[in-house]
Formats: sequence, structure tokens, C-alpha cells
Amino acid sequence: MLIVALSSLRARWASFLGGFVALALGVGLLATMGLGLSATFHAPERSPQRFASSPVVVQGRDRLTLDVRRGPETVSVERRLDRPQPVDSRLLRELRARWTVTTSEEPADRRGPHGPDHPDHPDAVGVDAPAADVRALVGNRAQVLTGDERRRADHDADRDADALVGLNALLGTSGGVTAFVSVFVVASTFAFAVALRRREFGLLRTAGATPGQIRRLLLAEAAALGVVASAAGCALGALGAPLLARTLIDGGLAPEWFTVGGPVWPFHAAFWTGVTVALSGAVAASRRAGRVGPTAALREADVDADALPLGRAVLGTGLVLAGVGLLVWTCVTDPSALLKRKTYTTLPMLLITGVALLSPLLVRPAARLLRLRGAVGTLVRENSAASVRRTAAVAAPVLVTVALAGTLFGSATSVTRAKGTEAREQTAAQYVVTGVDEPDGTGGPRPFAVPPGAVVSPTGPTSLFVRDGDAAVVKYGARAVTDPAAFAELARLPVVAGDLRDLDDRSIVVNEEFERRRVGETVEVWRADGTGPVRLRIAAVLALGTGDNGPYVTRANAPGSAPDRIDASGGGTATVRALEASGGTVRTAAAWAEAQRPASGSPQARLGLVLVLGVALVYTVIGLANTLLMATSVRGGELASLRLAGATRAQILRVVTGEATLAVAIGTLLGLAVTALVLGALGAGLAALSAPVALALPWTTVGASAGVCAAVAIAASALPAWRLTR
Repeated sequence: MLIVALSSLRARWASFLGGFVALALGVGLLATMGLGLSATFHAPERSPQRFASSPVVVQGRDRLTLDVRRGPETVSVERRLDRPQPVDSRLLRELRARWTVTTSEEPADRRGPHGPDHPDHPDAVGVDAPAADVRALVGNRAQVLTGDERRRADHDADRDADALVGLNALLGTSGGVTAFVSVFVVASTFAFAVALRRREFGLLRTAGATPGQIRRLLLAEAAALGVVASAAGCALGALGAPLLARTLIDGGLAPEWFTVGGPVWPFHAAFWTGVTVALSGAVAASRRAGRVGPTAALREADVDADALPLGRAVLGTGLVLAGVGLLVWTCVTDPSALLKRKTYTTLPMLLITGVALLSPLLVRPAARLLRLRGAVGTLVRENSAASVRRTAAVAAPVLVTVALAGTLFGSATSVTRAKGTEAREQTAAQYVVTGVDEPDGTGGPRPFAVPPGAVVSPTGPTSLFVRDGDAAVVKYGARAVTDPAAFAELARLPVVAGDLRDLDDRSIVVNEEFERRRVGETVEVWRADGTGPVRLRIAAVLALGTGDNGPYVTRANAPGSAPDRIDASGGGTATVRALEASGGTVRTAAAWAEAQRPASGSPQARLGLVLVLGVALVYTVIGLANTLLMATSVRGGELASLRLAGATRAQILRVVTGEATLAVAIGTLLGLAVTALVLGALGAGLAALSAPVALALPWTTVGASAGVCAAVAIAASALPAWRLTR
């Protein structure tokens, strides 16, 4: 059987070329993504910088440790503090009395966001003394760090790990899309190739071949193709990994030190995934081939009567229902999840696969609706309706690309616009100042006089730690309010209960994500430096929105927080001059909102989406070219009959390319239908979150994707037709 399979591959190499290229490219991309992903698991080991010459570092507490319930047991969990606590003054005097103590060795351009440490209240000091003696003196009053642990005293100790978080998600998502599209294209290619070989299988059955032998023949072909293509893909992955790293660095998605290579497991994972994909794509096709009877060798008609078997119909219906059900369930139970890139990248795949499986049901009605005059139009309509399997095989990869383009770019743009609109609607200020400097090292803007008639509200970032039941500790990014009265006058937050004017040093403004969210209840919180717990009364409750609504506290509950934004209104030109004296960038509220959340999203985010869409588009091009080259090359008899009936060569080319164009149009419409479902669910989720609904369909991206598909389809159908009609 293996000899027969290899002979079949050698004789039909042109038919398998597209599947080989798609599989090799998929394995190469998986190997490249795996190598990149493995490089994001561990940040580089950097030597200590702040206290490089001190053998011992004494640091205040930099983590909050709380006990939580894990089933019947109690365990301790740690959360890193934004600002470590200062070293105890008494301990600092004892250290200075015995040894040489260094407050900080870090250069000014490497210091943390709060400026240099206060000499009398540093968060860490270097000590030139034996570690054992220092530990004996310090006891449990502070942390004693030696060796590589001294990196924990650097103000940006986690910068390398933080830089890899988004990159890890991007490469993981791209790898998932690559696997999905490769399986889709390879399975579609095998299924269509089997449909074109019905007469061949009928001859084999007439010669005595059993259904099991037919199935084993196809599986052997798939295994041989998978092994060779996967090996070639691994070689491509080794060459593509450095190029990927450079592209990510140049696009600002990865830090300058990011490198790939080293581990071997990505090659193993990619190789065996490729072989599995090839075999999986051939399984369904082989089962159908095994059911071909000897009478298929006598078949002359090319009308597809069984284009949608029962199993495919059931599976497609189930996937569509599951996709719609997940969208509805997510919208009802956790609408904020619809705003996350991971959700709107992966969730549409169920719908895409389900609609693609059911596409043969839609091809014939769509073709019948086409009203084209003349013989060419009639042939385009009737041939497309008769060859349902061919039309659906062309429409399916187009559906994938258009749906991914619409859902990815549409969801990302819609979320970005909603955030920008929300930010603009949540302030009544005329001007917003950002990027205030820190000239004296104490943090915050330069002092300036507030003009008469002006209302000025500075706010700054902080964090709060809150228990979520007995089993978790949640860290919330919060805002610290300097002047609660001015804040209440200028803020236009989506308050669902309470009043912002009640915010003071003993209260808090929370959002609907908090476990306790009734006005008047108390919330137990730990501040950004780990001090607490303090019990704060809930003054107001905000709608969750796009995720940036609260919580809010006053500066009294935000130690170390420095204002990074100033909202101002009134006072005329004197207010603008005063705000300019703060050292920040002064913009109108509308200009600030646009700068903070540009309608098109950040360049880095768009580059990530282009990377994912590029994978799908490349596969679509391969799938379209392979399908149409195979389909058109076996139509020699049909095209010759048209020539005998009086059709000119130009008319035949218009018929063939018109059929390809119609199939691309059907795939585009199906992709737009999936996009409409996903964006509709996103709009419902934004409305449920009380956020602005600003849906956007990326017509330019969708049109460009459909245009590329149409150009490839026309070329791939016209070239073999031109050759056959010479």
C-alpha cells in the first residue's frame, strides 16, 4: 500500500503541491512561534544595578502577604507592592552605627517613578558587612538580600518580565490561529482532492480494492506528505525565528534584548503537529472515499448531489450553535471578557468553522439569486450551482480570512473607540495636563497658582489590595484624588449609586466588580505600600465600563502616589498659563482623549493584528490557488465541449473567472455574516457594561483581504483554463 501511495504522490504531485506548501508553511510558522514563545518564558538574568558594589542589601517589605483559604487549608499568598516600605529608622541608625551604609548607587536615569529615595527614609540600603552579621542584627524587621537577590532592590526589577507578558499573549494567539487555519486548509484540500478522484476510486473498486484499502491508501499518502512537509517546515522555522525576533523588536512589540533559539521542543511540537494535522485532514476524506462504489467509474455528470453529508451537517450546525451560544453566554455572564483580544480572536473560530461546514447549503441559493444576462452569466450561475463542492471549497478559505479580518480589526477598533469615547465623556474639564515632571525628586507637578474662577483636579495612580471572599486577594489599579470637591465637580463618571461628593479620607469609590458594592458598606483594603488593613466606607458605586472606572481614593490612602494628570476648567487663558507652569503637556479634553486612545489603536497593537491576519491571508492564497488549479485542470472535457458549442476562448475565460469571482463573493458575504454576529455581541456587551457603543467595521481591511482573494482566484482559474483552451 505504501508503494501505491508513493506512486500516487509522484503521479499527482501537482494536486498535492498546495497541501504540501500549506503544511510546510504551517509547521514552519508553528516552529517559529514556538521558539519565540519559549523565549518569553524567562526574562534574562540581569546583574544588580542599584546596589552593584554592596555585598548585602537591606530592604523594606516589598510584598504583601495574606492568608487565604484553599479548600480546608489556609495558605499564604504574596502580591508585589508598587512601592516598598521604607527601612525602619531605628534599624537604619543601628546599621549606620556599625557598618558603611549606602543609600543608592543607581544613576538618575535608572531611578524609579517616584524619584530618588529620601535620605532619611530609604526603601533599601547597601551594607558593606558580612551577610550573617547583618541577618543577626536585622532579624525580621526587614529583608536581607545577597547575591543575585539584590536585583529585587532595583526600582524596575520586573521590567524585563513585564515586557514579555504582552509578547507571550501575541505569540500564543498567533500560534493558535496558525494551527487553526492550517488544519482548515489542509483538511479542505484533502476533501476536495478526494472529490475529484471519485472515478479513480471507482476504478480501484472495480479492480477489487476494498473500502479499507482505499482508506489506507489516502492515509498513507497523507502520512508521507505530512512527514516530508513537516521536516521542510522545521527547516523553515529555524530560518524564520531570527527574522521574527527582529520584526518584533523593530515594531516595538519586544525589547531590544529579545532573542530566540536554544530549546528543541518547539521543533518536536511543530513536526508532530504537522503530521497529526495531515492525518487528521485525511481521516474524514478517507472515510468518504471508502464509500465510493464501483459504479462511480462510469459517472459522467458533474452535478454534486451529496455535497453536504449528514455528519458534516450535524457537526456544522453544532459548531454554529456552540459559537452563538458562547457569545450569548459570555455577553450575559461576563461581558467584559468580550473586550479582551484573546476572546475576540479565538471565539469566532467556532462560528467560522461551523459556517464553512454548512457553506454548501448556501451556495446553490446564492448562485440562483444571481441575475446575469447573456450566455456567460447563465453559465456562471448554473455551473456554480451545479458544482457546489467546488464553489464551497473556494468560498471556505475566503470566509476564514474575511471573518478574521472583520472580527480582529473590527473588535479591536471598536474597543479602542469605546475607551476613547468613554474617557472623553467622563470629564467635564476644558483642559487636561499629562506628563508632569518631577524637578525636585518628590514627585508630582511643579507648584503653580490656581487662577480665580478655575477648578483644578489633580489625580495620580495608586493601587489597592482587596480580599475577594476568603480564597483570593485582588490588586486593583486605582486613582488617588487630591481635591475631592474639585474632582466631584469635573468628573462625569457613570455613577449607579451614591454620590462622588461624599468621597473623603475615610471612604472609597468602587465599581461593580467589587464583591462589596453597596453604598454605606465598608471595604477592607491594603494600601499601595502594604499598610493596612483600613476599613473604608463606600461613597459611590460606578458602572464597570471598559475597565478603567475606579476605584478612587484620596491621597491619604495612596502613599507615594504623585499626580500624573490634572483636569482643569474655567479661568480663561490664565488657567492655560498656570497649567503650562506645571511642566506637563496641556491639551484640550478632546485632544487628550484622542491622544490617549487613538481611533485606530496603537501601532504595536495593529502590528500584532497584522501578524495574525497575515498568517490567515497566506493560507487563504495557498488554499485558493491549489483548489482552483486542481478544479480547473480537470475540466478539459467540459471546456472543449463549450468550444464545440461555439463559445470563444474569451467567453470561456470569462465563465471560469466569473465562477471563481462568485465563489469569492459568497465567501466574503459569509465572512461578513460571522463578523456581524461577533460585533453585535460586542456591542451588546458594551451596552451591558454601560460603556459607549462605538462599533466599527474595518471596510478597508476587509475589502483589501477580499480583493487579494479575488485576484488570486481569478489568476488561479484563468491560467489553467487558458492552457486547456489553446
